[in-house]
Amino acid sequence: MSLPHAPLSVVCFGDSLTWGFNPIDRSRYDHGVRWTRLMQEELGPEFYVVEEGLNSRTTVFEDPVMGDKNGLAHLATVLESHKPIDILVIMLGTNNLKRRFNMSAVEIALSMERLIALALASGSGPRGAAPKILLMSPPPANDFSGTAFEEQFLGEVTQEISRRLAPLYASMAETYSIGFFETGSVVKTSAVDAIHLDPDTQPVLARVIAGKVRELAG
Repeated sequence: MSLPHAPLSVVCFGDSLTWGFNPIDRSRYDHGVRWTRLMQEELGPEFYVVEEGLNSRTTVFEDPVMGDKNGLAHLATVLESHKPIDILVIMLGTNNLKRRFNMSAVEIALSMERLIALALASGSGPRGAAPKILLMSPPPANDFSGTAFEEQFLGEVTQEISRRLAPLYASMAETYSIGFFETGSVVKTSAVDAIHLDPDTQPVLARVIAGKVRELAG
């Protein structure tokens, strides 16, 4: 059965939390597991979900260890290649917590603001307008002790900074009149590696974000 109109385009731009990193074996979750694909199932044929997740992506930094991870630089290309975009879902900030970037929560939020401003000025939405935006704060980090990522982060300091991101992102969303969701309100990061999401969190996040996307779509 054909739809009376084209499906609404939903681009999910983020890091390994969007890509679908499995903390247990460091593989990628299958289509039937990761939240972005499950969200497509929740939304149905009236929406078309595009995954644009990249492991280790930051908001604005090239990574001196990992290489090409600058979200601000990537976003312009993503917006251009997928336009017209009805809804942009964006979740970044976890990788900015790494010790080599030495950022405060306020600085991470300010760097995220540059991506929001770029998207709103991009003309990549329908008829040259801005896409609607759903800003997701990354879930706070878990205990790093004994994990594979322990040396890359600053333990309890990182945990505290990560907990401060949600209210800062919420304030930014209000300033720019865009959607916001506190991811940590429904899912917690894995005890296995402290920053990624376990399999059982994926359907929970899919259902909630699908609802937020429907709200934005009107």
